Amino acid sequence: MNLKTVDQVPENSTVLLRLDLDLPVVDGKIIDNHRLVKSLPTINKLLTRNCQLIVIGHMGRPDGIDEKYSLRPVYLELMSLLNNTYQSLFMENIDDIPAVDLALSQNQIVFVENLRFWPGENSSDTSFLKPLVDQSQAFVFDAIAVAHRPSASVVLHQFLPAFYGDNFIEEITNFQKILTSHHPKILIIGGSKSDKIDYLSELANIFDNICLGGKLPQFSEKLVYAPNVFVSSLTPDTFDIDQTSIDYIKNLISTSQTIVWSGAMGFFENPDSKHGTQQIAQALANSSATFKVIAGGDTLASVKELNLLDKIDFISSGGGVLLEFLAKGKLPAWN
Repeated sequence: MNLKTVDQVPENSTVLLRLDLDLPVVDGKIIDNHRLVKSLPTINKLLTRNCQLIVIGHMGRPDGIDEKYSLRPVYLELMSLLNNTYQSLFMENIDDIPAVDLALSQNQIVFVENLRFWPGENSSDTSFLKPLVDQSQAFVFDAIAVAHRPSASVVLHQFLPAFYGDNFIEEITNFQKILTSHHPKILIIGGSKSDKIDYLSELANIFDNICLGGKLPQFSEKLVYAPNVFVSSLTPDTFDIDQTSIDYIKNLISTSQTIVWSGAMGFFENPDSKHGTQQIAQALANSSATFKVIAGGDTLASVKELNLLDKIDFISSGGGVLLEFLAKGKLPAWN
């Protein structure tokens, strides 16, 4: 894999910049901006090279235009992080080509509204982005969390010279490191999204042990039963894994040299359903493994709450994308 980096973007280019803008917003206020902060090095490199930026991304799963999912708070947060140094504009409509032309003629940063307000984003119909593509000389991708989804804004490398941001390159480098790291390797998968277990057959060939928790044990019709795949038993309310399963996973962790964890073991928001996640997190932190990785927003929140982030070697923003890369060795973001 030979991806061009943001350092190779020609100076003075108009750049269509795909970021991970799906930040948690409550009452118009951003609760956690770490995804935006991780892309600041890429943004600053482009601005230093006197590039003009068209920033695109999405938030949530809106059904059409929904003010609750507007990216305006994220736009304001980005401008604040950049010390409001640059002339900028928040653009709600990209269908009006003269308006797009005017915005780009007057601003160094044009920040586009939630792309999921347009049906073409989820249906992979790139035609709605043509007014932006036509104005751009380069496409820079720095949104690892959606790199496995063939959304319209993810596959624009098909139409423009493509470059990849610092955060994206760092993520892929560490994904590759998992493949070459020491055995025994354990993969712990939790959370509630059943599509994570679509990769079990391939992942079982990479890891010495795979342990499933969260809601995944309930998707019995999708599970792959192999000698190295452990399916946790759940508590009677099904909101957590039981103590026997916790002890089994902790024992595997203690003998592993590479540990990858994606997804909470239970309904972490409920204080009575944190036991599995807390004990697995503590076991991971105490482990002497040579490479310890956590992936996904829920896993990060869990470990952060327990003040154990300093015990982790790499923290990925993408749980699903990590599993797809390990299983398939490629992603729609460049393939």
